[in-house]
Amino acid sequence: MLKPQSATLQPDPPTISTARALIRVARPKQWVKNVLVFAAPGAAGVLAEPHYLFEALTVFAIFCVTASGTYMLNDSLDAAQDRLHPEKRLRPVAAGHLSPILATILGSLLMGAGIAAAALVASWQLSVVMAIYVTITITYTLWLKHEPVVDLAAVAAGFVLRTIAGGVATHEHLSHWFLIVASFGSLFMVTGKRHAESLDLGAELAASHRPILGQYSNAFLRSVRTVAAAVAITAYSLWAHQKALGAGPLGVWFQLSIVPFVIAILYYALLLDSGKGNSPEEIVIHDRRLQIFGLVWLALFAAGIYA
Repeated sequence: MLKPQSATLQPDPPTISTARALIRVARPKQWVKNVLVFAAPGAAGVLAEPHYLFEALTVFAIFCVTASGTYMLNDSLDAAQDRLHPEKRLRPVAAGHLSPILATILGSLLMGAGIAAAALVASWQLSVVMAIYVTITITYTLWLKHEPVVDLAAVAAGFVLRTIAGGVATHEHLSHWFLIVASFGSLFMVTGKRHAESLDLGAELAASHRPILGQYSNAFLRSVRTVAAAVAITAYSLWAHQKALGAGPLGVWFQLSIVPFVIAILYYALLLDSGKGNSPEEIVIHDRRLQIFGLVWLALFAAGIYA
């Protein structure tokens, strides 16, 4: 857990090369979020077909490029606030290893390239999705992050747009249950991240680094998290039963997948209560229990689709 410290008492970040700074500012670890583009085609059972798999991989790459552009712009604009954070102060722009102007230019180029690539190699519909993602992200950085509740919805929308992009790229219909699960599952994770930041930094440092945290009580964030988890679990259960009805006797695999899904949500909630949700991508990469729950869920859901 992070310990609140005065930024003036922290040692200067170690010097790194420009090349390494460019890699770090792109935040490749956060590309794990982009696997959400495989959710819609995976749920439709088309990823086993090379054509659809290639389309999903293409939109994954496009999202990696575009998201890195938004991270660069965000780091450039938020450098002053990042210097107050025990870990974010090590980001290349905040640490002074990369010029804010260079980060802004490169970020803008990557965002534009992502939108253009979506139109050229996929479809204009995907290009629209990418443009909406970029617009929401920039608006969040400049304004929405200061608006209570709306800031949670804006960050969650980034996750939902990833799932929508996967469906648009592979021309798969997105059911209303799927979108509800994606929306409230995203809100659950985002609220948990805010709660973890508040616990890690303490009230005073959290409010100085991210002012909106000063307007959220831990009780409020916990209640939002509880509601989001409840809606996500309910919607997934209804979705699984709906898919089971159309699958005959083998539909039981969809119903069984509810168990690891709920366990994963509850386990993640336990991690959030202990203040470990500050970096969801780190949890996904390193937590073995969560990975096991995810693999069991994936195996059961895949059995329902392909059996």
